[in-house]
Amino acid sequence: MLARRIEARLRAEISGDVWFDRVSRGMYATDASIYQIMPLGVVVPRTATDVEAVIAIAREHGVPVTARGGGTSQCGQTVNHGLIVDVSRYLREVVALDTAARTVRVQPGIVLDELNRGLKKHGLFFPVDPSTASRATIGGMTANNSSGARSIRYGIMADNVAGIDAVLADGTRAYFGEVRGGSDGGAVTGVAEANGAIAPARYRELVERVRAIAAREASEIDARIPKVQRNVGGYAIHTVRPQGDFNMAKLLVGSEGTLAFFTEIDLALQPLPRAKALGVCHFPTFADAMRSTEALVALDPVAVELVDRTMIELSRKIAAFAPILEKYVRGEPGSLLLVEFAGDDPAPLAERLDALDDAMASRGFPNAVVKLTDAAQQSEMWEVRAAGLNIMTSMRGDAKPVSIIEDCAVPLQHLADYTERLNRIFAKYGTTGTFYAHASVGCLHVRPVLNVKHDEDVGKLRAIAEEAFAIVREYGGAHSGEHGDGIVRSEFHEEMFGSRIVEAFREVKTAFDPGNVLNPGKIVDAPKMDDRTLFRYGPRYAPLPLKTELDWSEWGGFTGAVEMCNNNGACRKSTGGAMCPSYRVTDDEHHVTRGRANGLRLALTGQLGPDGLASQELYDALDLCVSCKACKRECPTGVDMARMKIEFLANYRAKHGIPLADRIVAGLPRMAHRLGVLRRLANLPQRIPPLAKLLERAAGFT
Repeated sequence: MLARRIEARLRAEISGDVWFDRVSRGMYATDASIYQIMPLGVVVPRTATDVEAVIAIAREHGVPVTARGGGTSQCGQTVNHGLIVDVSRYLREVVALDTAARTVRVQPGIVLDELNRGLKKHGLFFPVDPSTASRATIGGMTANNSSGARSIRYGIMADNVAGIDAVLADGTRAYFGEVRGGSDGGAVTGVAEANGAIAPARYRELVERVRAIAAREASEIDARIPKVQRNVGGYAIHTVRPQGDFNMAKLLVGSEGTLAFFTEIDLALQPLPRAKALGVCHFPTFADAMRSTEALVALDPVAVELVDRTMIELSRKIAAFAPILEKYVRGEPGSLLLVEFAGDDPAPLAERLDALDDAMASRGFPNAVVKLTDAAQQSEMWEVRAAGLNIMTSMRGDAKPVSIIEDCAVPLQHLADYTERLNRIFAKYGTTGTFYAHASVGCLHVRPVLNVKHDEDVGKLRAIAEEAFAIVREYGGAHSGEHGDGIVRSEFHEEMFGSRIVEAFREVKTAFDPGNVLNPGKIVDAPKMDDRTLFRYGPRYAPLPLKTELDWSEWGGFTGAVEMCNNNGACRKSTGGAMCPSYRVTDDEHHVTRGRANGLRLALTGQLGPDGLASQELYDALDLCVSCKACKRECPTGVDMARMKIEFLANYRAKHGIPLADRIVAGLPRMAHRLGVLRRLANLPQRIPPLAKLLERAAGFT
């Protein structure tokens, strides 16, 4: 069997973790998108040498390799049917830091917040700030061309990545960095690595190939590639200069692991601003906020972020966020815009807040700004905004906000008209949409509320996408503005860019990866985005009959409660609060709330076999849950794993019986006061080691 042969080779040839059991594969079958693809196996490499070995084994056996970081992808970038390679556990070191040059070299699995905590003492930070910063890895951010709230000041990943060490599908290791234009019309005669060595011939061939493609399609690129800042769709062939200088790393940024596997990444850093000020601008309606955005951006803030009425109402129902809104939100606004200013001196920032107040008043909204100059207060309000996705998906029931037109970007002058037309589309299909995030750059996170368990709503999903993308093209915008292509949007590249550009993308993919080993089906030659066989809730998805011990009616049943996990991974944070303590010790997806919820969902719907809910693998995953209840409070969607563990154990013990150790603990309150006379006998194993081993084997106590 192929899987067994590959598993055996991996265990023999790499030093990292190798998992081919059903529960582990199921935990890596999903990301934060609507998709689920069961992989052949999961590999967690310890070294770059491990990565090379994995790619070599996969290539020899004709199996795809998909790189994965925090698994927070919204478009299905990190799911595939081959080997999933998780870099987030071990490949997370800072390799080199040059504070004078403001650069840092890191491994791909380092989490953004962890990196910035280390940089803070040097007065530096990496400025690309997605809302998933507590679990997003630099490798994933680079592969996705991520951005964030402050991109109007600092740009996106493509603007801040200086170079990438990577492994190609054929095993070649190369440094992707600056390329100089040749005197003979741009020919490459000696491209140097970062350390001064001459780059491999394979790399030089790739430089020549992409230059030829860019030269041939120059006029088409100029005509068809959107000019908005937030365009991350397809391959960045518009950054390639046929004759001049350019950076090959920019071609890898946003390539979603389809061209090369990143092992080290060079980043440009920025000095930390010494002071910040935040204005919470209140608007009577959503439309008022949209019509005012361009005027507020003209004040030169660092960020202008939208929080709509739906997000406000849902936040007030979440224990962690309700007190924050009570302090900083007045009345019942239709929308908020969070406007941040930053600099080195607090005094001018106070004046900027006054100017913001005046601008709001001039637009008919006097006394509509709550001014926050205290860093702790600002942090609280930003925490609500950062949890936007999780807050939106805290809606109970099968209908949820669905990512499909999630991050389209339009020129700012069209933002109000664009959102108004989107609302008309939603009404046409009998639904509503949620709106939040990056108003400053015309890139709102917009999600129609649909039930993707039903074919009818999946049909609406496609219709909404097609109509929305047509509007985006009309305005000269981009259909992928932040969260990439994946399965969701790759299918629509031809309408967006035209057939010649799509064929150029395909040529780039073939040049880098002729065997289609690296994350196939993304960016080029993608499946249909509404193929329900690829959905987390596929055509045959249904819970198995189960008699529960606890009342789950509030969620529509035990399965409904488990499905509240949206896979966005807030439980993977390493600081702040307590969630999830077992993950903070192990850094293992098996021992985080998300992983356990995925395992339970698969078991409850028969995807782990008829006895999946009684499997040893699932028991092992839940065993380290310490039932601290931190997830119930800190998970924005309210996943209560401690309660779920009770239900699981009731089912598991009904089939496997209750072990002696559990019976002893359960009986101690009734027996302990009677056992004092036996204390000498009870302490005897301490003096006789063989007896201690016998007791441990029999009763389960060390």
